[in-house]
Formats: sequence, C-alpha cells, structure tokens
Amino acid sequence: MEETLFSNQVKRPLADRLRPQSLQEVVGQDHIVGENAPLGRMIRAGKVSSFILWGPPGCGKTTIARLIAEHTNLYFEQISAVFSGVADLKRIFSYAQERRTTQGKGTLLFVDEIHRFNKSQQDGFLPYVEDGTIILVGATTENPSFELNAALLSRCQVFVLNRLSPDNFEEILQRAEKETGRKLPVDDEARMFMKETADGDGRYILNLAESVWNYAQTGEIFDKESIVQIIRSRAPVYDKGRDGHYNLISAVHKSLRGSDVDAALYWVARMLEAGEDPKYILRRLTRFAVEDVSLADPNAVTQAIACWETYDRLGSPEGDLAIIQLTAYLATAPKSAAVYKSMYAARDLARKTGSLMPPKNILNAPTKLMRDLGYHEGYEYDPDCEDGFSGANYFPEGMRRAKLYFPVDRGFEREVKKRVEYFEKLRAEKQAKKGIKQDN
Repeated sequence: MEETLFSNQVKRPLADRLRPQSLQEVVGQDHIVGENAPLGRMIRAGKVSSFILWGPPGCGKTTIARLIAEHTNLYFEQISAVFSGVADLKRIFSYAQERRTTQGKGTLLFVDEIHRFNKSQQDGFLPYVEDGTIILVGATTENPSFELNAALLSRCQVFVLNRLSPDNFEEILQRAEKETGRKLPVDDEARMFMKETADGDGRYILNLAESVWNYAQTGEIFDKESIVQIIRSRAPVYDKGRDGHYNLISAVHKSLRGSDVDAALYWVARMLEAGEDPKYILRRLTRFAVEDVSLADPNAVTQAIACWETYDRLGSPEGDLAIIQLTAYLATAPKSAAVYKSMYAARDLARKTGSLMPPKNILNAPTKLMRDLGYHEGYEYDPDCEDGFSGANYFPEGMRRAKLYFPVDRGFEREVKKRVEYFEKLRAEKQAKKGIKQDN
C-alpha cells in the first residue's frame, strides 16, 4: 500500500520529518557550519564555547543547536525565553552546578528567543557562563547589539545565519518530494511563487508544501492562484518594535535620499502592510523633509505637515494615500543637507565658545546700570540703513567670524545661496568703509 501523509508511520509534520540529522544537511548555512567554517571547526575540535545564533525565522537556528548538542559530551538543556522565567533559570543553573560537581559533566543550555529575556535576566547568565558551569547557545531573530547586554555579548561569539534563498528552497522541496515519494503538484510559476512567499523561512515553505499535498486532488496541478487561495494572507516577517522596524525605516530613508521614488514607495508599503504605526512613518518623513530636503525645497515640510493632517482627518485606509503622496514628493524633491550640517557646526562652536557674551551694542538696556555699561550703545537698526542692511557684527567680541552655513546650488537653495553671497559681499563692503578688518 502506498505511503501517504496520513499513514500511521508519518504522522509527524513534514518540517519535523525533514529536520537535518547532521550539520552537512543544514541548508544555506555553509559559512557557519561548513567543514572550514568557524562553528564547524569548533565542533570538530570538541571545544565548544558560548555563542549566539542570529538569523531570521526558519533558517535553522534550533536545528543547529540540537545537532551541536549531539556532537558534544555536554548535557543538553533547552528552554524558550518566551515561556521561561527566573525560577526556571535558577533550577537549570543549580542542576548544572550539581552535575558538574558530582559527574564532572558540563551543560549546554540552548535558549530560544534569548532576546525576550530582559536585561536583568540576561545578567543572571554571566557568572555561570564565566565559570564554565554552562555553555550558552542563544538563538535570536533580533540584532544582538541592540537586544543583548554588552557584558553577555562580550562572552559569546555571534554567528549570523543567512536568510534562505530560492536555490535553498528548491533543495528543500526536492528533499520533501523524495521523503513523500510524490512530486509537488504545482506548475513552474506556482513553485516559484511558493519560494517567493516563503520569504526566507524554510519551515514555512515545508508547511506550505504539506498543505498543497493535502489539498490537491488526484491528478490536479495547482497554479499560482491556487497557492494564493491556500495562503490567503501571510503577514510579512517584521517586528515593529525591534530590528525589522529599524531596518525598513533605514531602507525608506536611504531610498528617499537617493531619489529612488519606486524603492521608497516599496519600503513604505512594506511597513504599512506589516502593521507599522502610520504616524511613525509620517514623523520620519517629516524629519526627512527638514533634514535631507530642507531649503532645497522649502515646500517639502509644508507638504509633510499637510499630509500628516490629512492622515489625521481620514485615518486608515483612506489616509494611507497621503503617506504615499508625501513619499513620492520627498523622493523626487531636490536634496540639501546644508542646514542639517550647519546645525551641528553651530552647536559645536557654541560648546567651544559658550562663555562669550554677545556684543554690548546688540543687547537691550532696560536699566540705567546697563546703559552706563554701554549696552545698546551704537546699535544700528537695519531697516533704517541703506539697502536695509547694516553689516554689523553679531558674533561675540574678540571671536573670529565663523562660516557655518554652506547652501548648495540645487533647487530653491540656489536662490538662498545667492542671498547669502549677496549679504557676505555687502557686509565686507560696509565693514571696509568703517575700517573694520574682515576675519575670514
């Protein structure tokens, strides 16, 4: 009798049945577990030290940890930070110490989703990692630099696992076909669509393949639309409070700065589809309007505020169009970081010269004492001057004049540059008439 997915011998899910039995069977991670790779060499040498596996869901973190345990003479403990707390850790540490004392046997502790432990819980690992009571193997989908204590991170190597590629998925599907003894009943377009939909997750594509086998009638070949019906919807892999959040907004920002409107629209759409707070996106876009567009197009910030107000009035989904409009506007606007750079230059100068008083002539003198001290004496009211410009010095006395703002020759800032250059020229002429030597 032909074996089916429902026979008594194969009740386990396909993903579980195809779990690699050796490091050589792990797909897509040769740079970590290959013969000459760091982790591979560590295991073969039998000298395993604490490390962190960082990678997206379904790339093999848990499988690698399990296989490492099988290749060592260490007692294997496995917990998930999602379901475990301080009491569980204390119990594990106590047993590990007793095992080490009475049996001379070390413990390999695998902690899935280790980033879910808070900072104080992570601190609890330190003495036991440091004295060798446990070999810690942590698995995380989040950037360890942000989510793990520096002290713990300094005691662990970090291995970065790859997101699985279409070629990796093809290898996995071929293994699944060999395991079941059946060809996946999909056409070429549907097979490619399955790989794209899996979004780097090997576990997902195996679960999807199993669903296809379960749904397909004898002789039926599924097309792309049939796969869509099975999938229905799959939320993008994205945690709006963590690493995915920062990666995608960085992609938005860089695409806008590079004036790539299509890429910017794509990344903003990715964030909206993943459930990101639209107001967070609008806040970042408004910041971009004043940071990267700035005076090259002064209307950019007006457009940003208008689109933000539009979204507030309409809400989602109608207001999403305002976010898309603002994205397109900013991507195609001329760019200038001159004001942004001038802010840091001005603040740096202010830190260095913050004790210097303004010139007395530009200070108000509301009291007799202040008038006696020379406050406001000799102040020139610019609107009454020829050209509406006095050319006076407004920097502290004794301080060299500083050039902080360098407008670019793009967009509206081209006109601003002309004005700055005009006032610089006029200032030089007026100060020359007064016999004042220019510092710059």
